[in-house]
Amino acid sequence: MDSLTFRAATASDIPTLIELVTSAYRGEVSKQGWTTEADLLDGQRIDAEGLNRDIARERSRILLAERDGAVLACAHVAVEDGAGYFGMFSVKPDQQGGGLGKLVINEAERIARDEWQLPAMRMTVIDVRDELIAFYERRGYQRTGIKKPFPYGDARYGIPKRDDLRFEVLEKAL
Repeated sequence: MDSLTFRAATASDIPTLIELVTSAYRGEVSKQGWTTEADLLDGQRIDAEGLNRDIARERSRILLAERDGAVLACAHVAVEDGAGYFGMFSVKPDQQGGGLGKLVINEAERIARDEWQLPAMRMTVIDVRDELIAFYERRGYQRTGIKKPFPYGDARYGIPKRDDLRFEVLEKAL
């Protein structure tokens, strides 16, 4: 078995990314893992247009984690407002719980800290996702208390099944 490798996504990876991220967050397949949002949201999680923008944007990288030629996980890391931004974090549902996600987070933090010389990493998490927030807190992220509205009515972010969704900003000093 080959060891885990990391690389930046290219436009040719977009179909694989859409499949991976959707499998981790939406629909029945996502319920195999613990990161599912299927009880909160329907619809898409990402689209090709947004991925193309993130791939092309300066100081933005969609990080892929591969083993034996298969993409197992991804995350988007970028520079926003003087800090790193961590998002679109996805691990194949059948690979969750084995430490792969921690390796992806570590690599994203390394990029922000060592390559881009950033002092902190931030992310937004739906604030009712207590188990997910606890996962990040165990990795050194802290709740900031900063809340952002969920983009109701914008199908690019999914179709909400609840009317009380909002994001909370988490932050970790690097």
